[in-house]
Parts: sequence; C-alpha cells; structure tokens
Amino acid sequence: MMNLNTLEIGRDCLTIENLASAAKKQLKVTLCQSVEFKEKIKAGADFLDETLGKHGGVYGVTTGYGDSCAEQVSSEHYSELPVNLTRFHGCGMGDYFDAQTVRALMIVRLNTLAQGYSGVSMELLELMAFFIENDILPLVPQEGSVGASGDLTPLSYFAGALIGERQVMYKERERSSADVLTELGKQAYKFRPKEAIAIMNGTAVMNAVAALAFHDAEYLANLACRITAMNSIALKGNAYHFNQRFFELKPHLGQALAAEKIRKSLPVERQGLQTAPARIQDNYSIRCAPHVIGLFFDMSDTLRNFIETEMNSANDNPLIDSERRSVYHGGHFYGGHICFAMDSLKNIIANLADLIDRQLAMLVDVKYNRGLPANLTGNKNNISCNHGFKAVQIAVSAWTAEALKNTMPMSVFSRSTECHNQDKVSMGTIAARDCVRVNKLTAQVMAASLLASFQAIDLRLKNGELKHDDLGKTKETFDEISAFFRPLEDDRPLEADLRKTLSLIEEKHFRLHFKNESC
Repeated sequence: MMNLNTLEIGRDCLTIENLASAAKKQLKVTLCQSVEFKEKIKAGADFLDETLGKHGGVYGVTTGYGDSCAEQVSSEHYSELPVNLTRFHGCGMGDYFDAQTVRALMIVRLNTLAQGYSGVSMELLELMAFFIENDILPLVPQEGSVGASGDLTPLSYFAGALIGERQVMYKERERSSADVLTELGKQAYKFRPKEAIAIMNGTAVMNAVAALAFHDAEYLANLACRITAMNSIALKGNAYHFNQRFFELKPHLGQALAAEKIRKSLPVERQGLQTAPARIQDNYSIRCAPHVIGLFFDMSDTLRNFIETEMNSANDNPLIDSERRSVYHGGHFYGGHICFAMDSLKNIIANLADLIDRQLAMLVDVKYNRGLPANLTGNKNNISCNHGFKAVQIAVSAWTAEALKNTMPMSVFSRSTECHNQDKVSMGTIAARDCVRVNKLTAQVMAASLLASFQAIDLRLKNGELKHDDLGKTKETFDEISAFFRPLEDDRPLEADLRKTLSLIEEKHFRLHFKNESC
C-alpha cells in the first residue's frame, strides 16, 4: 500500500489525486529501491545492449529520427545522437509551464519509464528522481508539441537539463542546470543508447496537464452545484426541480448525482417541497442545471480512465521487452486518448461557465430576479447613481464567450509534419492547454457568481425575506464569503474581491462536502 505521505515510483500506481498532491509538494516522491524493481530496469537496459550487439537496427539508436530513420548511425556516434536530439528540439515558445505542471510532467515521465519497457538505466531514473526530490524544475515552454511523436519539444527541456544544457528554476532562481548539479554534487548525465528518445518520445506533458485539468474541473463541477443551490434560494426558485424521484425517471447517474448535490445544499424543508412556489417552473439555467452539470459526473470515470491509463503505461518508441526478448516499433507516443479526454472536458466545463453566466444574468435583471434591486445594488437611497454588479455581468459574459470559443476540438486540426512521417498527429497537448484555459475562465465566472449570489442572499436577509436557517448547506459558503467580502452598497472596484475569490477557488478553499454522497 502507498505510504500516505510518500509516492513511490515503481511501486505505487499514479492517480490523478496523488499526482496533483505531489505536484503541490504535499507528497514526497521517491523511486523504488527494491531488488526486484532494479533487476527489471537492468534487464531492459541489458537486453537493449545485447540487441544492439547482435542485431542492430533499433530506431533512434542505430538510425536517425523520424523521417531520417533510413539514415544509419555508426556505433561511434551512438552517444552523440541522443544529445543532438535534445538540442535540435530546443525550439519551444510561449509561456513556461508553472511549477506544479513541471513537477507533474517530470513525475509522469519518470513513472512511464519505470514501467520497465524503455531500455533505460537505473542511473537515469535515479537522476530524474533526484530532480523531483530536490525541486529542480526545468524551464519548459508550453508551445511546440503536436502530441505525436509525443511531446518531443517540451520534454527535450527535461532531457537537456539532465545533461546540464538547459535552464532550471531552483530555489526560486533561474539558473543553469549544470551549475545546480555541480552545487549538489552531481555530474551532468551522459545518455546511454535510446535514453534521450525514451524521455522525449511520449505523452508526459499532455498527460500531466490533463491530470491537473481534470482535478480542477472536478472541483468546478461540484462548485457549480453549490452555486446553483445558492442562486435557487436567491431567486426564490422551485426546489422540486431537483426531486430524487424525478431523476429516477431519466436515470443518467451523473445527472441524478448533480441533482442530489444541489438538493442537499438546500434547506431540509425545501428538499421535499410539495407546494408550488410563486413561479412553478424556473428558467432552464436553474431547472436544467443537473442536466448540464451532470455530464461531468457521467463522463468522469471514462475521462479518468483515459488519463490514468496513459500515465501508468509505457508510451515511448521503440519499446524494449526483455521478458519476451522483443523490440516493438510502433506508435504508443500518440496522444489520441488524452486529446479526446481534453476536447470533451473543455466542452463540459465551458458549458458550466455558460450555465452560471445565465444564472448571474437573471440575478441582476429585475425582469427575472423576483424582487431584487436592479444589478443587485445595495444602496436603496441612491439607486440611480449606483450600478452594483452591472459591469461584473458584462465581464462574466466576456469570460464565458472566451471559454466557449476554446471548445473547438483540437483533434480535427491534425497537421502533417516532419516530411510527412508524422502525417497524422493527436494535438493532445494543445487540447490539454485549452482545457486549462477554459478551467481558468470558468473559475472566474464562478468567482463573480459567488459574490453576486452572496450579495443577493444578503439583500434578502436584510429585508427579512430570508433567515440564516433558510440557507441549508449554502450557509457554509455564504459564511466563507462573508469572511472576506464586504456587501456591496455604494459602487466600488471589485477586481480585488474577484481575484481573492478566484484564488480561493483555485485553492479549493470552499468546503463542499460532496465526496461521500452518491445517487
């Protein structure tokens, strides 16, 4: 069993949750040191050496790369070839990945090589683990991968750092990896045959980004349930829209689970409400919220399976199978499953942004907000000069539009590259980065909605239409917001409040108590 405080690569299975914890430095990452594990890794490296000695003909060791695989490399250049691979792929652009993502991609790559089918040495794995344990973080540009033949360009920055040829962040300073290695008493690594391509020719970057994106998306789906409950209360909605029996009649399990999460956030007396409220049917953004949010819960297991299977697989090329005495040349570097997962997930999450955007639009509009002041203005004595959440609603519309724009599926934008050797590629890395952006924009929408929902409920509390006992579990969220947000009376800039709320969402600060509930 996994030590609760340690993730042991080579023994423990990677999950989305333990990877996210390790990326946040909440778990210590170590490399398995058992005799069995070391023997497995050594057997792969030894079999590769034996194959080279007897037969040759191993792609990326005795040949050039990609379309250059017809070019034969003489044995005296075997050690030069992998170094050149790291160098000519040093052409990434765009922003650098943040520290959490770099930690995650290093852990994922170490784990895939630790499967024992890459022909690498224990010494390489130990140095990779050393980088992780000492938080030596290569500067990895986000742009430049088509997602097959794996994440070659971004992973070249990890491979290059191991041989002392790239920049890293160490103790919050940008430094040469060679200098950091010297300072820590380590020599720059010298690649054995195939080791550079083993690091670079795989899906670790898109896989790591996807895992972290899924982890954040799961929280956003749960938060959407809580926000919907708050807005149902603020809008004097019909709680019976979330009735358990009603969702048994269209039994999509995730949809029913979303309805349950919303229902159980409402006060107990509203959960079983039989009498009709003032308006018997709420607008779709409230009434159909389980149908929108529930798609995440219905797809969750499938998307999780794609991501976790990928991160616990051997996915470079070629694969070295010492047990079957075989070398497999193929395409396991192809990121199609990750691309599909991310194209699907960003669609689901952007729809959450659209849903919450529509709910907020009702809160500020006197035609729909059932007696709340225009734009949730808090100053009753000077309502003509105060505009409350008017501009916030406009900003939310902008963020939502941008999130929806990013839902275009990346898989259909495959581009033929590298002299038509890579003539069909996954685009999984871009899809994963898109999903991160959609998550961010959706979190911004939810940050604004949390403040608006709080303002609406606070107004109803102050005019006596609600009591705190009428809030059910949403009172927890209301109280968490009240700890830092001053109700809006006279107009004031809300950027600082929005950024604070966004930060709390990204830290998963708001307690939702949904983990043990099931439909």
